[in-house]
Amino acid sequence: MNRRDLITLLGGAAAWPVAARAQQPAVPVIGLLDAASAPERTEELAAFRHSLADFGYVEGQNVVIEYRWAEGQYERLPDLAADLIRRRVSVIATPGTTAAALAAKAATMTIPIVFGVGGDPVKLGLVASLNRPGGNATGVNFRTNELTAKRLQLLLELVPAAKRIALLLNPTDPINESSLRDVETAAIGQQVLAFEAATGREIDTAFESLAREKVDALFVTGGAFFGARRVQFAVLAARYAVPATYSQRVFPEAGGLMSYGTLIADTFRQVGLYAAHILKGAKPADLPVMQPTKFELVINLNTARALRLNVPPSLLAIADDVIE
Repeated sequence: MNRRDLITLLGGAAAWPVAARAQQPAVPVIGLLDAASAPERTEELAAFRHSLADFGYVEGQNVVIEYRWAEGQYERLPDLAADLIRRRVSVIATPGTTAAALAAKAATMTIPIVFGVGGDPVKLGLVASLNRPGGNATGVNFRTNELTAKRLQLLLELVPAAKRIALLLNPTDPINESSLRDVETAAIGQQVLAFEAATGREIDTAFESLAREKVDALFVTGGAFFGARRVQFAVLAARYAVPATYSQRVFPEAGGLMSYGTLIADTFRQVGLYAAHILKGAKPADLPVMQPTKFELVINLNTARALRLNVPPSLLAIADDVIE
């Protein structure tokens, strides 16, 4: 759904019932719940605030934003969500993590929730359907799982001889099992070896193990926990000479080989857009789940050279960004 369609669907602020607007507090409070940390979300938060400002909500002036950061510790999310409930926020925004959305949904059936999730929100139990969510939650499905096949295809274009693919999963991530299933389905002619890591030390151990297994390439699943350790991934992948693909551009920016996925900052912008409309009286049940149309391929050419990989011209031609 593009911006024009969304504005047409929702109409201007004047279109919402006066009674609905009158029920909103003088200074509404948005609770933002995320599995990452504030320093990691600088660009994304700017997009979120800008989207709110586009519809008249400026932080510190006529809206308050309560931030709750799990800092990569997914087990903290339920308590953080409960804290926002006690704060009596007007809406809960969970733009970047499926685990945060599920924690918010488990905490309240009444406070509006605007999520950003990689898995299918229907299968996750967040909404009844994409077009008519039907409950207190709606948001953006940034389709991480659906992009798995494409991301694996791009990796194999860069490493065509790869037959043994390591898959690194975070066992605390709720979409862990579906990620494994998606990669195994997408791997045609390749053997998939799954490894798990939920701490920095376990990431080190996983790399030691996949090196012993002599894998040809590595597929790293998405998530805030891995994103926060992108430098560690870049160092280890270089140490063990393993070509790796990631879901976010922050990895190749930190020295990783390549990434393919949606623009997380755009997801934050879309979540901010829906949060603003809910503050104006719209109901999550009536707002269809949005799906992004922008995807980006980022390749770190320096890392490719260090791994002695020849990047095909066809791959360079479709890359949105080539880091040299």
